[in-house]
Amino acid sequence: MSETSVCLLGATGSIGCSAIDVIKQHKGRFSLHSVAASSNVQKMAEISHEFPNAKLALFNENSALELQKITGKPVLAGMAGLLELVSSSDCNLVLNGLTGSVGCEPTLKAIEHGKKIALANKETLVMAGTIIKQALKKNPASQITPVDSEHNAIFQCLAGRGASEVETLQITASGGPFREWPAEKFPEITLKDALNHPVWSMGKKITIDSASMMNKGLEVIEAHFLFDIPYEHIKVVVHPQSLVHSLVQFRDGSLMAQLGAPDMRIPILNAMAFPERLSLKTNRLNLPEIQKLTFFEPNLEKFPCLALAYEAGKAGGTRAAVLNAANEILANAFIQEKISFTSIPKGIEHCLKKIEEQSGELSLEKILSADSCSRKEAEKFVENLC
Repeated sequence: MSETSVCLLGATGSIGCSAIDVIKQHKGRFSLHSVAASSNVQKMAEISHEFPNAKLALFNENSALELQKITGKPVLAGMAGLLELVSSSDCNLVLNGLTGSVGCEPTLKAIEHGKKIALANKETLVMAGTIIKQALKKNPASQITPVDSEHNAIFQCLAGRGASEVETLQITASGGPFREWPAEKFPEITLKDALNHPVWSMGKKITIDSASMMNKGLEVIEAHFLFDIPYEHIKVVVHPQSLVHSLVQFRDGSLMAQLGAPDMRIPILNAMAFPERLSLKTNRLNLPEIQKLTFFEPNLEKFPCLALAYEAGKAGGTRAAVLNAANEILANAFIQEKISFTSIPKGIEHCLKKIEEQSGELSLEKILSADSCSRKEAEKFVENLC
């Protein structure tokens, strides 16, 4: 198999760091064509030192100038920089590990250039799933393989089988740090409490999304577009051990599950190497040691973000874009300790009610407009609480 040249977006985050470790474990099979991040100059400088041939880009233009001074290398900047990297004829795999809506346009551009895409940026499909599906039909050389542990698990369980054979998708959730908290204690939740995830080590924003279960709501929307399954047939199952990463119930009664250590390098390697299975230095599950796996339904009254995501997904149009943008603003406001944890779902619901759906055919321009309007409305919501 020839070497795969990787464009890594979100290189300084948890997905990016795991992907770089995978690349280092398989030198000769993967090479790092380029790296991009938001604004982490120091970490990007370290990556550039370790991979001197990798092209560089930073979304923040001031940070790009600073990185250029430190490295003495050209550094692309802004959205134009990200789009230039994914368009390069020298790379054949784009691993999109960006956080937030910024990841949407690079995914579309990569599809237009026929790239294989390992997708960890769930916002791409949440915001613009319909547009992405249309682009893939126009560019059949391109394909998306999911990186999220849950979607990659479903991808593995399906093994190429179509939606007509599926009864339900069952997406597992750890339940986050507040799985066993009573609802009356939720107004007391602090930032420290919310960042104390019981299983995964992730960036702050995704950790807050996990605590509110919005992360699972976004995954439901993403699964709908990835696998062409109606929302009514996508379930969320709380599984505290986080060893079963998701399941597929087939029409014949067979229930297929994918298990593995809670290590993101496993789905990253699977998505990068598919259809091959390559070796990976990571923990193996010892079933006799585990002894017990538990599952139960999520409490939608305690975690209204999950219910709001289902509603937005079923409504279609730009509703999911409004939901996602509002959540980004509100989750970050909570991280900055401007609002309470319970204000996150209240603010999202406010934005969904306030922002009207645009009539006519869905387009990227309408999606980005809805995203912008939702951010502004969410910022007003935060200001009124401060």
